[in-house]
Amino acid sequence: MNNSLVNTARLLGAGLRALLVLTVLTGVLYPLAVTGVAQAAFHGKANGSEVTADGRVVGSSLIGQQGYSLDYFQPRPADGLGENTVNTQYKLLLSGATNRSADNPELIKGVKEAKAKVVRDNSTADYRVRPSQVPADAVTSSGSGLDPDISPRYAQIQVHRVAERNGLSVAQVEKLVEDHTQGRTLGFMGEPRVNVLELNIALRELVTRS
Repeated sequence: MNNSLVNTARLLGAGLRALLVLTVLTGVLYPLAVTGVAQAAFHGKANGSEVTADGRVVGSSLIGQQGYSLDYFQPRPADGLGENTVNTQYKLLLSGATNRSADNPELIKGVKEAKAKVVRDNSTADYRVRPSQVPADAVTSSGSGLDPDISPRYAQIQVHRVAERNGLSVAQVEKLVEDHTQGRTLGFMGEPRVNVLELNIALRELVTRS
């Protein structure tokens, strides 16, 4: 009986020591090491890919924003326009898609309404947007509902409206879009894209200087 108690105590002691060592290694030292490497080598990404303007953080380059006036470039739609996401207001706690099929009547109706709005909003006295020019990302939400990017095609059809409303030349705004267009990752992954937040910050700076 005494030997049994001794063995049990020895096993419990060994288990507690192993728990303590592993807790320190995996719960303290490893997280500190990973955090240190991340802060040293990937500081911006480790801190949320923050975007700053006027000395303050205005968002993240990884998360889209809504609420821009028509003086600015518009992101992918939300609030029910072309809605194919459960996140209708870019709420950060809610991300996901409804997985509606391409022939879903509600989706088709939303896409048609969104296309008409894109044509209406971006046509100016000197430039008329044709429905055939409207790309898919202008009328459908992303799967997460938080996409921060738009296609260069969608940015391009907004150029005339942005130029007119801000008193800029079309050439100035086209150059702005060109400068903020990112190519495919590593030259072959994904599609060319434009980060709306970064583009709108540059637009505001251009307007301020003009």
